[in-house]
Amino acid sequence: MKLGTSGGFRLDQELDRNWLTWGLLCWVAVVLWFLWDRQGNIYWLALGDTDDNMRLMQVRAWLGGQGWYDLTNYRLDPALGGFNIHWSRIVDLPIAGLILLLQPFIGTAAAEKWACGIAPLLPLSIAMLGVGLTVRRLVAPISWPIAFIVLMGCTSTLMMFAPMRIDHHGWQLACLAMTVAGLADPARARGGATVGLSSAVSLNIGLEMLPYCLMAGAIIALRWIWDREDVRRMQVYGLTLAAGCSGGFAAFASYANMAMRCDALTPVWLTVMLAAGGSLFALAWINPANRWVRLGLAALVGAAIAGGFAGLFPQCLGRPEGVSPELQRVWLDNVREARPIYRHAFDAAFPIAALPVIGVIGAAVATWRARHGDALVGWAAITLFTAFAGLMLLWQIRAGPAAQLLSVPGSTALVWIIVPWCLRQRWMAVRIIGSVLAFLLVSGLFAGFALKYLPRDAAKPSKAGVNRSNQASAACARATSMNMLRAIPPSVLFTHVDLGPRLITMTAHSGIAGPYHRNGRAILDVHHAFGGTAAGFRPIARAHGAQYLLICPNLAETTVYRARAPQGFYAQLARGYVPDWLIPVQLPKGAPYRLWRIDYAMPNGPEPDWKRPAPSATPSADRHSGFPNGLIADS
Repeated sequence: MKLGTSGGFRLDQELDRNWLTWGLLCWVAVVLWFLWDRQGNIYWLALGDTDDNMRLMQVRAWLGGQGWYDLTNYRLDPALGGFNIHWSRIVDLPIAGLILLLQPFIGTAAAEKWACGIAPLLPLSIAMLGVGLTVRRLVAPISWPIAFIVLMGCTSTLMMFAPMRIDHHGWQLACLAMTVAGLADPARARGGATVGLSSAVSLNIGLEMLPYCLMAGAIIALRWIWDREDVRRMQVYGLTLAAGCSGGFAAFASYANMAMRCDALTPVWLTVMLAAGGSLFALAWINPANRWVRLGLAALVGAAIAGGFAGLFPQCLGRPEGVSPELQRVWLDNVREARPIYRHAFDAAFPIAALPVIGVIGAAVATWRARHGDALVGWAAITLFTAFAGLMLLWQIRAGPAAQLLSVPGSTALVWIIVPWCLRQRWMAVRIIGSVLAFLLVSGLFAGFALKYLPRDAAKPSKAGVNRSNQASAACARATSMNMLRAIPPSVLFTHVDLGPRLITMTAHSGIAGPYHRNGRAILDVHHAFGGTAAGFRPIARAHGAQYLLICPNLAETTVYRARAPQGFYAQLARGYVPDWLIPVQLPKGAPYRLWRIDYAMPNGPEPDWKRPAPSATPSADRHSGFPNGLIADS
């Protein structure tokens, strides 16, 4: 297809021959736009997620002298020795490198901010490379600009690469994009190595993409079963998967991850990957001629690995987090991103699900059109992978970024089919308006425009309640708000689970818990303390060495306390019943917090009589069953 000529210059040849150069320039343009658009977030170190705050703390600890294999956070629950987290240091490397590079020129504080702004954009280049390679191999050599445009419309995916999103999700999505490129690669050995190495890197970072890695391995095995000549792909895949996981484990596994845990690449999953990689290599070496024999051997190997896993590691047959039933009920089941997409409001679910549906349709259409061509097997693999990613949304909505990313090849294929058809039509309205509408539809970009015209689910939680929680979360996490807490000397503050990582990142104070399953005991203690009686709070706080109590009214987490314990300690505080042994600490005007010093010497007063109405919200020395009436607005 000739896209244009001028004095011998042909755009189609330029986009084909120098696509890496132009693709790099596209990435630079996205980087510059993001840095300009998010400069305020960078200036205020607005790390919007608890994981991003914890990641920065992990980098700080390492640069401050903490051991490479020691991933314990000593600032959360310091009285009990802190807690270890299940991550690895792979994602720490680019952040730490940028800090060390920028530090001599702009100082430590600014270097941290800009490192957090730039680091998430690095894996975006790899993701764009993977997407470009995939569509070049399956759609057309010059189709990559369309894929980039579609990718820029994947809002759920793109936010994982936004400045300040320094946690591991962007790197794992980049690995996923390269996995897809490897599945689409007609060069069998190179494709197998790409899938094996990208899967190994992703697993060494974390197990979030384990289902996708398993699906990629299954697709490679199915390709071999179907086509005996594809043996080289599976052989190299098995070797690189086993070697990559082994090398990554030796280089990055923390001391805690050397135990038989189920939530990271520990000896449990390393054993599985070694068995899988070795078995696939052995099957490729045998390579029987009969397709049914290949199918039977593959099924036998799969059953042996699954049976061995169940027999050797029965503790991993449930949830990989290994949390107690109480912790799952009290905390994990309330994590919004862990819920299936159909349990979310329509206006939140529709923009995420629209493109995956289009991507599956596009991949299926492309597979059908390639049924007599060389791209058939590649498109069939992409269709299976895309459909699997879409189905993952029925498990957890956190699969949205991956589902959108994997939908880009199918969407690009539809654009490549439909838009040229519109441009060939006789009527100008069809050529112009039809092309634009077709592109908006098959690229998924229509979802944002159409949302306001679609019906809303009235049964979902009210917007007012969600907005109130969002506003409270933003206000309490804001740098200017956290600066208000610096007036008191470094102390251990008993506060909400979701506020812990931000507290230790922005102040010199220590917290009790963060929203991480290996911190399960502290999480339960926080919920027990806020959901129990006023008399039961102090023993829990004392056990964790807490000197102050800090609350953020209307934080989403507080709704859980109040729903489960409407007469618990936090509900008492919310109604204004503050025990005498909590000494108010004056904060600057406009502070979104309430802060008290815990006096362990003063005896407990009697529990309030809940049948009596709460006193008016006016400061006085009046007492109601041992509680002063300084009311806190939390409704």
